[in-house]
Formats: sequence, structure tokens, C-alpha cells
Amino acid sequence: MPRTSRTTQSPAHRVPGRFRRATAVAGAAALVATGLLTAFQSGSAEASTAAAAPAALGSNWYAAAPYLMPRDNNPPSATDIMSASGLKAFQLAFILAPSGGGCSPTWDGSAAVSSDTQVAGVISSIRAAGGDVSVSIGGYGGTKLGQTCGTPEATAAAYQQVIDKYQLKAIDFDLEEPEYENTAAIHNEIGAAKILQSNNSGLYVSVTTAGTTAGTGWFGQQMLNEAKSQGFTPANFSIMPFDGGFNGAASQISALEAFNGLLRTTFGWDAATAYAHEGVSMMNGRSDSGEYFYQADFQQVLDYATSHKLARYTFWSLNRDRQCATPDNNGQTSGTCSSVAQASWDFAKYSVRFAGATPPTGTTTGGTTTTGGTTTGGTTTGGTGSCTAAAWNSATAYTGGAVVSYNGHQWTAKWWTQGDVPGGSQDVWTDNGACTGGTTTTGGTTTTGGTGSCTAAAWNSATAYNGGAVVSYNGHNWTAKWWTQGDIPGNNSQAVWTDNGAC
Repeated sequence: MPRTSRTTQSPAHRVPGRFRRATAVAGAAALVATGLLTAFQSGSAEASTAAAAPAALGSNWYAAAPYLMPRDNNPPSATDIMSASGLKAFQLAFILAPSGGGCSPTWDGSAAVSSDTQVAGVISSIRAAGGDVSVSIGGYGGTKLGQTCGTPEATAAAYQQVIDKYQLKAIDFDLEEPEYENTAAIHNEIGAAKILQSNNSGLYVSVTTAGTTAGTGWFGQQMLNEAKSQGFTPANFSIMPFDGGFNGAASQISALEAFNGLLRTTFGWDAATAYAHEGVSMMNGRSDSGEYFYQADFQQVLDYATSHKLARYTFWSLNRDRQCATPDNNGQTSGTCSSVAQASWDFAKYSVRFAGATPPTGTTTGGTTTTGGTTTGGTTTGGTGSCTAAAWNSATAYTGGAVVSYNGHQWTAKWWTQGDVPGGSQDVWTDNGACTGGTTTTGGTTTTGGTGSCTAAAWNSATAYNGGAVVSYNGHNWTAKWWTQGDIPGNNSQAVWTDNGAC
């Protein structure tokens, strides 16, 4: 991906020289002020050198854990995020080599893990609330332990200190510039990951690297080749499809499809096995290079990830998962807010859904978000009536909500798809009914006269529906475009439901 100078820390991120720390906050006093160190009191017994014992979480939560900088970029209260979004796991960033050199782990190159009490307090507060953490090592810029520790064994020993200190059940290897351009450093990191996986029973290990429109670049492929040569298979290999000519979900999904092909050719896997070892790490809101990823984009990638059974779905970062004072932040990227209209923790709720849980109600977090009277996103038209929709084409890539006609019916795509025949075995398309009757457009929303009877279950405001669910309401059948709860079919600003026509 392009290596332009970042103004903020993003999972291709955060050490001096790569960016200006947007609102850098370090030290116990600042952390207490944000609510992160509820379990930390300087000089007290709670300020222990080890965090509380981890909660018993399934790997689904580590696979869904978004990144959080606990020491910088105006860190939000982790426990507030948990109560508001339902999130249970956090990806704490980042472990680096000491800025002065050496083979001992530090936070951001400046705070030794061995004497840390600040992050330990953060972890204790999360665990006291029933959650847990993974710790991420590396990131963009800075000196990595793989560069300063001479062997895989020495690198693993340094990371083992982090695992032991915080009693970790999960760890993330974020392999980026300049480290992943260093063959010896990547050999040390992959070798260390394999050793840690072997020596720590049940340890969840993820590997994150740069994404490109081709899946990943030359150095990402080199990393995959190194893993193959060492016989190392992590829980997942994840790419970051942003800051590389991306914009919106379709471009990210295309990169994930390409990366799936790279995994297949590198490891000899079939598509399903490759998906089961593939993950995505996104950037919420405005990226460093000026790309935009809205809530609707996160929903489309979520639909793709769940339908293809991807192994990981995460994003950079929770520090940014809140609205700026001016929603668009005057067209600037920030490390402490998203630069798009949103409610706090909107993006975290997609991680919660990937983990298989239902977020708390009260905040609109569907494919579009309305905040302060500004709506981001649009209305997708429904699908019955005469076959006025374009005919399905096997060569066209369709995103979730796209409507086509095929074999005398109109169909709505549930998620990104290419080459899947409507009505085929992949269950990608919702059948909106035979093309009979007409369509009427009123005020930008399409209402369709249709066929069929109201045999679908009646819509219930208390039920959580996934994308593709069909209900009946007010004499019509309706198909959910994405996850929804409490949004009335045909009478909601989110345009969640596709009108399949009168019963």
C-alpha cells in the first residue's frame, strides 16, 4: 500500500516519524481521566505489575477485537465501550523494541512492559467487566523486536514476557513497514509466532499485514512464503484494505477475494479453507489517504465476511469510533474521531455482530446512520414488478442490495457476489418474486406491486433480523438488507427493508 506520511495512527500506524500523534495522552493521570484505569490507583495495591486473570472468552471475540491504543490518541473508556456496544475484546496496540535499542518489549518503544502498571490497569478493568484483550505487536514504523532480537528464539522469549505479564490468551503480529521489508526480521517474527503458538496451549495468534487491490503486495507475499517455509499456520492472515486506492466496501471485498486466491496458491488450500484462514482489518471513517468507509461499508464487508466464513473482522480504531466536533472534521483525518457522521461506538457494533452477539439497542448502526439531521447513505429500491432491473450478468460484481432480473424474477443481492446464479446453491440472492405488476416511485422510495401471499412471519419490533431475512408487514413482504432491530418496514430513515411487493 502507499507509504504516505500519516497524520494519525492507523493500523498501519503509530510511532514517531510516521505521524503526528493527534491528541496523544500518556501517563496514569490522563488515563484515569478517561476512565481507562478504573482499577489503577498510583501507589496502591491495585497498581500491581500483573493484570487480573483473563475472562473465559471464545476465539470469536478475539477474532472480532478492534484496535485500541490505551496510552495515546485520547483513549476512551474501555468499559464504557463495553456497556454501550456489547463488545467484549480489545486489540491493544503496540509492542515495540525500546527506542534506544535492545531485545525487551515496550509499549510504543517508550514504556517497558516489565515495569508497566498503566496498561495492566486497563486490562484489569476490562476483565473485571467480563472482557479480555489481545496484544498487538509491530504496526507501521518504529523498531520491531524482530529487527533487534537476533533469532526467532530470542524474539519469542521477548514476546513471552508480554504473554506472561498480562496472562494473554491471544496475540496479534502486525507485520508492516519497515519490518516486513527486512527478510531476517520477518524470519524472526514468523519463527517467534510459531514458537509461541507451540509453547502456549490454546494461544490465539493472528497475523496482520498491508492490503492492496491485488490482495497484498510483494512483501506481504514474502511473509506468506516465510510462513509456508516454516510450516506455520496462524488462526488467520488478515489484510488491511485501506490507504491503497480503496474507497468503500466493494473495493475492499474485491481485495479480499484476491487475497483468498493468494492464500490458495501459496498454501495449496481450497477456497473454503483459505476463507477460514483469512481476515480483514478495516479503517473506520476517513483514512489517512482520504478514502471513506461508512457504516454501510462496514455492514457490506460484515455480510461478506459472515457469508464466506472469514476468520477475522476488525478495524483501526476504537480511539476513532466517535464523531468529531465538526462531523467531517473539515476534511481531515484524525486519530481521535472518524471524520464521518456517527454515534459513538457505531463501528464497534459491527465487531459485536461478527462475534455472534446482538449489540444493545438504542443507537442506529445499520447500513446508514442519521446524526444531527444528516443522513449518510441512500435508498435501495425494491425488487418486484415488471422486469425493469438490469439482467443478471455472470461477469459483473454486485454489492449487497443490488437488484437484478433473471429467469422471470427479480432478485436482491444479500452481500457481495460475482458469478453466483440467482436461485443457485450459494443462497446469495433473495427472490423478490415473479416480474408481474408495476412499480411506483414516490419521494425517492420505490414501492412495488407484487405477487405472492403474506406467508412470511410477521415483523416483530423485538426481533433482531440478519441481512436477507424476509418478513410480512402492512400487507407486503419485506427483505432485510442488513442486520436490523426495531426499524419498521417502509417507515424508517434507515431504508433497511426492501419492499418485495403486496402479498
